[in-house]
Amino acid sequence: MSDQSPPPGWTPRDPDTPDEPGRPRAQERGPGRPGGSPGPGRPAKKARRKRTGWRRLLPTWRTALGAVLLLALLLGGALVAGYLLVDIPPANAAATAQSNVYLYSDGSQLARDGEVNRVNVPLSQIPRTVQEAVLAAEDRDFYSERAVDPKAMLRAAWNTATGKGTQSGSTITQQYVKNYYLGQEQTIKRKVKESFIAIKLGREKSKAYILEGYLNTSYFGRNAYGIQAASQAYYGKDVGRLTTAEGAYLATLLNSPSAFDVVSHPQSRPRALARWNYVLDGMVKQGWLPDAERATTQFPEPGKVRAAAGLSGQRGYLVEAVKDYITENRILDDKTLAEGGYAITTTIDRRRQNAFVEAVDNQMTAKLDPQKRTADRVVRAGGVSIDPATGKVVALYGGIDYTKQYVNNATRHDYQVASTFKPFVFAAAVENDSRTQDGRRITPYTLYNGDNKRPVVGGRIRFAPENEGQVSYGNITVNTATDLSVNAVYAQMAVDVGTLKVKETAVALGIPENTPNFDPGPAMALGTMQASVLDMTQAYATLADHGRRTPYTFLEKIAKEDDTIALPERTPTQAVSREAADTTTSMLVSVVDNGTGTAALAAGHPAAGKTGTGELDRSAWFAAYTPGLVTVVAMMGQDPDTGALQSLYGALGESRIGGGGYPARIWAAYTKTALEGTDPVDFDLELQPGAAQPPPPPSFESESPQETAPGERTPTSPGRPTRPTPPNPTNGQDQGGQDNGGRNQGGQNNGGQDNGGQTQGGQTQGGQNNGGTTQGDQAGTSAGNQAGTSQGTGQGAAQGADAGTTGGLRPPSAFLE
Repeated sequence: MSDQSPPPGWTPRDPDTPDEPGRPRAQERGPGRPGGSPGPGRPAKKARRKRTGWRRLLPTWRTALGAVLLLALLLGGALVAGYLLVDIPPANAAATAQSNVYLYSDGSQLARDGEVNRVNVPLSQIPRTVQEAVLAAEDRDFYSERAVDPKAMLRAAWNTATGKGTQSGSTITQQYVKNYYLGQEQTIKRKVKESFIAIKLGREKSKAYILEGYLNTSYFGRNAYGIQAASQAYYGKDVGRLTTAEGAYLATLLNSPSAFDVVSHPQSRPRALARWNYVLDGMVKQGWLPDAERATTQFPEPGKVRAAAGLSGQRGYLVEAVKDYITENRILDDKTLAEGGYAITTTIDRRRQNAFVEAVDNQMTAKLDPQKRTADRVVRAGGVSIDPATGKVVALYGGIDYTKQYVNNATRHDYQVASTFKPFVFAAAVENDSRTQDGRRITPYTLYNGDNKRPVVGGRIRFAPENEGQVSYGNITVNTATDLSVNAVYAQMAVDVGTLKVKETAVALGIPENTPNFDPGPAMALGTMQASVLDMTQAYATLADHGRRTPYTFLEKIAKEDDTIALPERTPTQAVSREAADTTTSMLVSVVDNGTGTAALAAGHPAAGKTGTGELDRSAWFAAYTPGLVTVVAMMGQDPDTGALQSLYGALGESRIGGGGYPARIWAAYTKTALEGTDPVDFDLELQPGAAQPPPPPSFESESPQETAPGERTPTSPGRPTRPTPPNPTNGQDQGGQDNGGRNQGGQNNGGQDNGGQTQGGQTQGGQNNGGTTQGDQAGTSAGNQAGTSQGTGQGAAQGADAGTTGGLRPPSAFLE
């Protein structure tokens, strides 16, 4: 029997290939599929999908895995090679650091910051608690961690990149390597090298060896390298006698040696205390300090700064100010600068610097007699002079002698600026086109009530400031209130402008926003904030340069060998409008010509300025400028033994020290010499509308005076604007105390301007004839009272009597002028 023919489309099976169980037979293959399946017993292959579109740009997982493995191989090879090739080098130059040389602007030497103070001690001589305090501050896992902590380094790099502050992420081993073997420069090359040396050092040396080296090479400030030198510099004892609290403070300094010295920088005390507490709390957390001992630990006050002999006189103050500027502006950090070898050319003009010192010596220091007058022991002085066009600090007076008085009076932040703040209030009023409570634009001729203890209207808190001498002035112009520094007027003006706007303007002019006691409120108009003399000079320089602020600088150039260090950009900005700055200047010119600052006329140059006397007379200020030079001078009271702020009552034989007295006379003597050989230059001013012309005399019968005519804006011709006509000439303000009885005849300090009477009563008897002369005490019982009662009217009667009672001298008071 023959085989049947296969059906159409059937492919014969290869007789040599047997059927496999579970595999489809040939008959089961579908018709019309040429070639059928790949073969018996094998599943059909799936067609590979082609990568299309953006997928073609991505590597396959095999490629990615290969790249990762290759990168790991290369990285591992680099690490091995780096470890083998990088040797532990000899000690660097920082281990025997050089001195820095400071130069005047003309290239002559100003100072050399002295030899490095370093004494090495073995770890066994360092108390265990001091070692643990350092570890709590810098590296709490030192004994258990490796020489390099990659996680900490990555975390520090991320925090730095995201603006959380520059952080090192280095272990103590890495810091020791940087201190002793390498340097402080912030480069990737140095960081990589540091890591390799640290790894090798960690394998070859013990933890005790590394910690000892770290403690002997770290910089603690005060030119002290190592824990032994620091112990002597701050506490005058060997390291073996340090207490736990003292060791914690020295550990605190490692974070920021200059900033955390509470003696040199008292304004940094809160930050330093916070860091000190952090160290002690860390010791408790690590089990190194019992809770009971921690609870009773008191902050250990460090001793006075003992300056190197080469920094005597003004040199130490100048070097300190320049160093602070370099570190605060992150040009170099503390440790890098301390390595030395830098030639630092400053902006200090040698001739003007000498003129400043001579002016203070002649006008104030030479007249002090501490043995005869105990009040003379507390007298201090500080001053700064800036070129407003360039922002360069050309002279600075920091104190009597850096080796005797260590705190720099030019840069400290613990004295109230008093009425030198008032121009910022008026500048804010013009800048913001502010108006009074009843809608009148604030100009130099706007009328305000200047009565003593007049409650401020419109504020959120009740405030009724006292005027200097508790004098009530009635309704006076802003210009006159500035001349006489009337607190009642400016406290009201601050509220009219808005205290936040006043603060914004002051910050724009150059006052740091974090200035102590810089709280927005009506009292700020009286100058309760504690800005430094340097800060105030910066702000007044902005006014002098028509509202253009150029950040101050102490530096012309920094170089080390052939390398020049880049300095920060100081692009000028228009802080306030020219209108606001110039109108303020016009009123400050009047203060010098007619008001409390007339002593400045002795400079022989047109000047604008403002006096100020701090609370309890602890400070007296004179801030003033010519068109090309801005200088601020302050006298301060401080106990030389305890450092406590003291009143200046009785100093230099005077009942009170005001800004228009010794500070203004120092300013005039310095400015006259500093501008010697130059022609007097008048101010070129552009004023706000309503500031160029005085209004007609107003009536005093109304409690709310009428608005003055605003006038048109007209740039003034070069020269000093005239003082406005007073509201009531018969009241005696110009004719009595101020012009005749005060400045010319009666005596500015003793009974004329302030108490002799700004009335006919004060002029005739209490001020001109008796109150300001040697017969002032006699006038107190006879002529002064008679004048105030019979001839004076209104406020003149009260002032004439006051002048008589006090014998022409102002009584001490607790308020600011």
